[in-house]
Amino acid sequence: MIISASRRTDIPARYHRWLLNRLKAGWALVQNPMNPKQVTRVDLSYEAVDGLVLWTKDPLPMLGELRELEPYPYYFQFTLTPYGRDIEPGLPDKGELIEGFIRLSEEIGRERVIWRYDPILLAPGYDWDFHLRAFERLAGKLSAHTEKCIFSFLDNYRCMARAARELGVQYPSKDRQRGMSRELMEIAASYGLKLETCAEPLDLAEYGIGRARCIDHMLLSKISGWPIKAGKAASQRPECGCAQSVDIGMYSSCMNRCLYCYANHSDKLLAESARLHDPHGPMLINRGFRA
Repeated sequence: MIISASRRTDIPARYHRWLLNRLKAGWALVQNPMNPKQVTRVDLSYEAVDGLVLWTKDPLPMLGELRELEPYPYYFQFTLTPYGRDIEPGLPDKGELIEGFIRLSEEIGRERVIWRYDPILLAPGYDWDFHLRAFERLAGKLSAHTEKCIFSFLDNYRCMARAARELGVQYPSKDRQRGMSRELMEIAASYGLKLETCAEPLDLAEYGIGRARCIDHMLLSKISGWPIKAGKAASQRPECGCAQSVDIGMYSSCMNRCLYCYANHSDKLLAESARLHDPHGPMLINRGFRA
């Protein structure tokens, strides 16, 4: 079993102490996001877990405690974009995050820190020329500390409709996305970076751009030194290449508060999450569940 921590919230940035406590306990309770009354006890023992995939935009709070993740095989999906606090209000200064990326890579190895330039959001102040300059600048700083970059174009999620209107978000055509992808690949190749897309319907193989497997059992096999078998994730979009995993996060709990986020559904639930989180509890956010 592969544990995803988490597509639903930034556990390394905001809830890493809870994660480490649950790994030490060997189990956690996880609510079904579609049916909160359905709660599953997830076995987090070393014997049951093939590996951990840690999703974050800010690993800084966790950097001094990575030794507590051993002996689990793990790697990071690290999203690092050029947006300001008008788009990503809850994140530290990007210079600090670049340094954090480098420190993380130096500690655990460049193959275990995957850079995500995700999503590509086009709006006034963030046009395509801005992205080309930003992508090249970040590629220059990060290429010695990672092996690949994963990107995607912003999806039109219902929960961000108001923010999209206020920001003046533009959604490029598929032909335009192809041209953009080719330009990104030219930059990535110049820095020796592999480039992949995350759950994009476009086939960009002609540009040398593959489809990402963000939950990657093959990478975990390489890290661990033993073969890990995992089927394709059945609950994800058809374009998603991820292996099957169990996510232990919860929606509407990410304090990064990125305006493009699909995982935060209301300010009320976000405030409730901050109030209800117990780093020593069995569930990340206990919204009324009684054992």
